[in-house]
Amino acid sequence: MTTICMETGNIPVLTIDAECLPEAWEKAVLAVWHQGIEVKTEYDKPEDPLSRDATVVITVDNPFAEPRIHKNFPGGPEELEAYRQEVCYGIHDHWIDPAAGKWTYTYHERLFAYSPTDDLIKAKPRVFFPINQIDYIVNKCSETFYTRRAQAITWMPTADPVTTDPPCLQRLWFRIIEGAGGELVLNMNSHWRSRDLYKAWFMNVYALTDLQRIVAERISEKIGRTVKVGRYVDITDSLHIYGSYFKEALPEIEKMADGDYTRRSWSSDHPAFQMMTQEAREKLAQDPDWYAKGKG
Repeated sequence: MTTICMETGNIPVLTIDAECLPEAWEKAVLAVWHQGIEVKTEYDKPEDPLSRDATVVITVDNPFAEPRIHKNFPGGPEELEAYRQEVCYGIHDHWIDPAAGKWTYTYHERLFAYSPTDDLIKAKPRVFFPINQIDYIVNKCSETFYTRRAQAITWMPTADPVTTDPPCLQRLWFRIIEGAGGELVLNMNSHWRSRDLYKAWFMNVYALTDLQRIVAERISEKIGRTVKVGRYVDITDSLHIYGSYFKEALPEIEKMADGDYTRRSWSSDHPAFQMMTQEAREKLAQDPDWYAKGKG
């Protein structure tokens, strides 16, 4: 591991370009590992090494290019499917119950039913009706392809700063570009204040790019023209690898050093991935809490 000095006091700004998700994840992990600064986090135990951290901009040219699945991210097909449904369809929105010590939000709830409050913990009645920001984005992009206003936010400055686990995702931004041949392409940017690169990034992006696909399909249906999924850009102020994960992450980072991410990736139509994903869908349809209960 390269030691990065902090003499300048500046956080490194790293830029990653990749064709697909597994390539992007490996390049980002290697870049932050070798070029990130060493810095404390608010979750460290006394014995934990300092985290590796950087501001990172990642461009995935084709988020649905194959191979789409990294076999070695910390999780599996069942976890990917459960998280995809959590973000895109809200299967875990019922876990939001801060007064009972449960979650204060889900990304689905903030994107599809944003309703500001000044106190999440006491579960006070909401003053504002829930706003479906994804509906707004679909309608706005359908009306004006080149709009710069098609965005959705998650942050509540009135309530989030005092909670122990405020949203990492801050904003999604969409824009349709019409190519020279008349092809419509939906571009999406995501903006994050903080991000666990090793354990969370791949799942986050797998789910959000599926949301990008859903938005493109909804716009297509609304305007009667095909809208393709375009590039995905991922902007994170603090993209980090926690020191507490180093022993777990180092063997995988050493594998990544060969630069051949395809050796550690699956196509999304791989029979094993398809089988495990379908099994997860069936179990989640019967019980949305199935995965959280230990896949029993």
